[in-house]
Amino acid sequence: MKRLLDIVLSALALAILWPFILGIAIVVYAKLGRPVFFRQERSGRYGRSFQMIKFRTMHSASGSYSGCSDAERLTPFGEKLRALSLDELPEFWNVLRGDMSIVGPRPLLVEYLPLYSPEQTRRHEIRPGITGWAQVNGRNAISWREKFALDVWYVENQSLALDFKIVLMTVRKVIFREGITSTNSVAAEKFTGN
Repeated sequence: MKRLLDIVLSALALAILWPFILGIAIVVYAKLGRPVFFRQERSGRYGRSFQMIKFRTMHSASGSYSGCSDAERLTPFGEKLRALSLDELPEFWNVLRGDMSIVGPRPLLVEYLPLYSPEQTRRHEIRPGITGWAQVNGRNAISWREKFALDVWYVENQSLALDFKIVLMTVRKVIFREGITSTNSVAAEKFTGN
């Protein structure tokens, strides 16, 4: 049932939002050039890798921005996209393809796979999500240990009712821009193991 809902809702979101997505793509191209999309290998269900798609929010790490930090490369427009979670809209394509779900643990870098404890690895028993229990309970403002505990709790307690609650909580988080970054970084701190 969850997969069927993911297919229907992601297809519906893409059908309704395509003019808006196209508009954002045009502005990203005008402000940052090519490529418009940021693609990165992430680990999905059972640890299988897939290419996650988001809108670019930073200048490329090459050329005049070579050696610059994420904070220096993040553009004001990109910061607004992140604050409103609009950079995540292309991920509906990942949901439609079956790489992701609308709700689930966020897909993380493939390089983190060998760093998880056996308990933390359980987050890969289900498809990763655009939003999830950890995102509505702190997002980048909480520690990795807390995020993983919330992810595993979701794996053990998932239901359509909980997913609906998480979607509603996500809308509230986006409106009030809560937990978008940690206190000392424009993105989540890198996970280095337990």
